[in-house]
Amino acid sequence: MKILAIDTATEGCSAALLNDDKIISRQEVVPRKHADLILPMLDEILAEAQLSLKQLDALAFGRGPGAFTGVRIATGVIQGIAFGSDLPVVPVSTLRALAQRTFNEYQHEKVLTAFDARMDEVYWAEYALGENEIMQLQGEEQVIAPEHVTLSSSHQQWVGSGSGWAAYSDVLKKAVSAESLTLYTDMITRADEIVTLASHDFAQGISVGAENALPVYLRNKVAKKKSA
Repeated sequence: MKILAIDTATEGCSAALLNDDKIISRQEVVPRKHADLILPMLDEILAEAQLSLKQLDALAFGRGPGAFTGVRIATGVIQGIAFGSDLPVVPVSTLRALAQRTFNEYQHEKVLTAFDARMDEVYWAEYALGENEIMQLQGEEQVIAPEHVTLSSSHQQWVGSGSGWAAYSDVLKKAVSAESLTLYTDMITRADEIVTLASHDFAQGISVGAENALPVYLRNKVAKKKSA
């Protein structure tokens, strides 16, 4: 299986290629430069693997939620490639990718993912490890005020991951009744996990055409940082 994936939903800009059982990837943490970097990254990865687009089975991208501009960049790039190469696309939740990376790096099987959504809200979801060491959604993804977050089950064994925990750690800990929760506040998404999750989904028959490779913002209103 050969899948090319990108992710630009957070501060990180990354691309990854699954070439059978090997992943080739690139990542840079460069806010506001994603549009300049992502296509050269893709070219570099394909050149290293000595593959062309016509040799791929599918494309994948981080569909959001995340930074509006970043999510739009990934969507536009992947749609353009998909239309031009007539390849199917596997959209992957960035919150799921965040949970998967948290498991891959720290072996935590239950992850409370939270991105800072600005406007005093977080993008929130609960993920737990499923078959084949793949993270699966528990409940639903949502944009919510941190004080209104609730857990679908006991807080035991959960860890927190993502920028939402950096911005609202005290409020979120209180909301889930877990003052001693282990946190990974600097964790961001990357294309390595996007392509891993995409390969699992694609094997299950999950993919869409280019016209349906759409972003998931969880809300339509653009958030802006508050001025100091």
